[in-house]
Amino acid sequence: MTPTRPDSEDYQRKKRLYDQLLTIYGRKPVLEALQQPGILVHRLHLADSNRPAALLDEISTLARAKGAEICLHSKQALSRISRNGKQDQGVAVDLVLAGYQPHEVFLANMPVEFELIALDGVTNPQNLGMILRSVAASGSAGVLLPRQGGAQIDPLVIKASAGALFRCPIVRCDSLEQALAAFKARGVRLYSLSSHAETALGSLDKRGAKIFVLGNETHGVSESVERLCDSSVAIPMHNGVESLNVAVTASLLAFRTYLGSE
Repeated sequence: MTPTRPDSEDYQRKKRLYDQLLTIYGRKPVLEALQQPGILVHRLHLADSNRPAALLDEISTLARAKGAEICLHSKQALSRISRNGKQDQGVAVDLVLAGYQPHEVFLANMPVEFELIALDGVTNPQNLGMILRSVAASGSAGVLLPRQGGAQIDPLVIKASAGALFRCPIVRCDSLEQALAAFKARGVRLYSLSSHAETALGSLDKRGAKIFVLGNETHGVSESVERLCDSSVAIPMHNGVESLNVAVTASLLAFRTYLGSE
């Protein structure tokens, strides 16, 4: 068989599709995703060792109604697809999400003005889910989410987002440092959030292209990422309160440009 050339229209079409795929696992998360209106489904993956169950029948029916391909796999093969064989419950699904893209694609089509929230070592699934929910609700440009070093999209995150994850713009990267360096090279300003910063968040101009970096719940922004940032900003605290939960901070960032604009 002749391999598809990287410059061919078919190759580019498939690449665009796979760039937008998000694979989730677990029977209840998959069911809830399939019940979401407007969600496109590429493939439903089932373990051939699954015992008959009404829930699996409902999942298969919903997937067929959305035009998805249904694939049977060995338990071991499915674990490679879900990347969590201990918790996938014999089910995974590939969702096609319009707002889900690699950072290279975002860079190639980068708007003149935008604000992203980058997560540097945010490990709590509940925090990640709440952050994704806030960003989805705000209409901001999205979350820059690395594939390593923090909480990943799993059933706990989906639950915490209350389904908003499927409508949230998510920009994926392998290395947060490399992605931030690429954005900085294109003139994007990088700001870390720190309770010790002298510059207040409210003093920043709302125009231009910016990325705000939120750090680990305990240790804050990592040193290597901090060195990349142009400056640090703080949300002023009162009454002896030292800092806010990372998810609350993300909400303030997500809505800072959009509140009062409509």
